[in-house]
Amino acid sequence: MFGLIGHSTNFGDAKRKALELGYDHIADGDLDVWCSAPPQLVEHVTVTSAVGKTIEGAYIDSCFVPEMLSRFKTARRKVLNAMELAQKKGINITALGGFTSIIFENFNLLQHKHVRNTTLQWERFTTGNTHTAWVICRQLEINAPMVGIDLKKARVAVIGATGDIGSAICRWLNNRTEVGELLLVARQQKPLLELQNQLGSGQVMSLEDALPQADAVIWVASMPKTLQIDPNCLQRPCLMIDGGYPKNLDSKFSGDGIHILKGGIVEFFKDIGWNMMQLAEMERPHRQMFACFAEAMILEFEECHTNFSWGRNNITLEKMDFIGEASVRHGFSTLNLKNQIQAAMA
Repeated sequence: MFGLIGHSTNFGDAKRKALELGYDHIADGDLDVWCSAPPQLVEHVTVTSAVGKTIEGAYIDSCFVPEMLSRFKTARRKVLNAMELAQKKGINITALGGFTSIIFENFNLLQHKHVRNTTLQWERFTTGNTHTAWVICRQLEINAPMVGIDLKKARVAVIGATGDIGSAICRWLNNRTEVGELLLVARQQKPLLELQNQLGSGQVMSLEDALPQADAVIWVASMPKTLQIDPNCLQRPCLMIDGGYPKNLDSKFSGDGIHILKGGIVEFFKDIGWNMMQLAEMERPHRQMFACFAEAMILEFEECHTNFSWGRNNITLEKMDFIGEASVRHGFSTLNLKNQIQAAMA
């Protein structure tokens, strides 16, 4: 069985979903009540892949909402409690979705293996970052030519280049995709210089300098709230892949020739009988999902029960090859500009 750990996009959505599920006592509570609410296994699902393999899965709502991010201990407890529930339910491989993966990594939850009387077995969990990195790379390769960008001549900026997903994307683009030049952007200079040295290529640049030069921009870092960029300074055409969470690039950039694609999202080849992706505001919630969630499904299809994506900067090209090939074989495809436009018009 595969598992998905997720959460609502905001407190209001969480309260509405709780009412729909019949958790009135939680839905009516304030944020303090929600901070003490335990995780809930809210949905079971059966999925059959394109090659006929059938698996069972479950969705666990961590009862975390982004408004809790400033409460360090609460955020940590929410993620660990949801992982404990997944393990107690006997789930073989569970993906951490949304902020749960970010919290796990940034708050270094590897130091907290014991949750009450349960010892968490790390091999039962994955961040899903390997599949996310592969999907974003494929989205660049597929969609850049669609908007008139020749990747062999293009400058591609990776914002958040030193993170787990960002560094994997840089390694892929440096070794598997022929791009004109990589522009490496991150907050800390030392890790950037180390990454540049490992790649043997790429320009280390500030965000303000990189954006006006980039033909394509891959965002895998949170966008600064104070960021002010004149869209007229951007290249035309310009492809922006929003691989961060939450996805809000379209609130900052717009205009003729600027193409914004939701990054790290895949679509299954047929409808899945679940409601869980409505929480994530997917345009086609019965087929679309975050690539990190799909990684758990793919690993279950492959009977590969291991913490496939784990720790920082451990994603290899070989792992990306494996998960990418399995993704296509089992019926997943990347979300592309064409799909996005069709969904918006439907």
